[in-house]
Amino acid sequence: MIDREKRELPSDELLVAFLDGELDGAEREKIEELIRTDEVVAERFDFLSRSSLPFAHAYDPVLSAAPSANLQAMLANIPSPQTRRNTIFATGRRSFLATAAACLVAGVVGDRAYLGLQAHVGSSQGSEWRKVVAEYISLYTADTLSGPSPETAIQEEQLGHVGSRVGLSLSPQMVALPGIDFKRAQILQYDDQPLAQIAYLDPESGPMALCIVPSSRGRKDPDMENRKGMNVVYWSNDTHAFMLIGHRPIDGMMDLADAVRGHLSV
Repeated sequence: MIDREKRELPSDELLVAFLDGELDGAEREKIEELIRTDEVVAERFDFLSRSSLPFAHAYDPVLSAAPSANLQAMLANIPSPQTRRNTIFATGRRSFLATAAACLVAGVVGDRAYLGLQAHVGSSQGSEWRKVVAEYISLYTADTLSGPSPETAIQEEQLGHVGSRVGLSLSPQMVALPGIDFKRAQILQYDDQPLAQIAYLDPESGPMALCIVPSSRGRKDPDMENRKGMNVVYWSNDTHAFMLIGHRPIDGMMDLADAVRGHLSV
């Protein structure tokens, strides 16, 4: 379990100053020590470091599909950076907004496009993939997953395909959640790696998803967090990382995670 004791973490502004070589010796040593010893700080530092990477090539496919005139009009309303430190992030931030606008205007926001695109501004390690998934699942409503649940044969076909991509044998029995309807299994992409998403519709609380990615970070016992107003239970074994996300109270999410974890650990 992670330590939930409150602690003072460095601000983004301070981390940016560290990246820009603006800190004196004592402050710099303090930040270096936090990056080495604190996973949260290390992940945030990695995220901010990537803000200076070239985004253009990753965005070419979606930008080429967007109506140029509408997109430029939307970008014209984005305020220009007013300070030097804001300027550090101008290219990355404006490129990201340009891509998001292009996707929405062109109507090309699909599962693979969205998660694959987000991966270029995140980290494949630690909690960043859960943040990206939570942002995506927060867009789901009951209507997103409406309609009858697929027959067992279709579930087996979908799970077989998804499982083969992430290197894990999956069956309807293994991913069944008591009292919750299986809706679909699909393969997404995060940080150039396959991400399995199994979507459910809970009659009590709405959309829910079990997500799986290959991982070599080692075993981790179940832990919990809240993202985008949803409860998340996450854990990992020697080969994969898992997360169950939904709107049920955390005790209920933990019970569901315990049930499915037993099958997935076999």
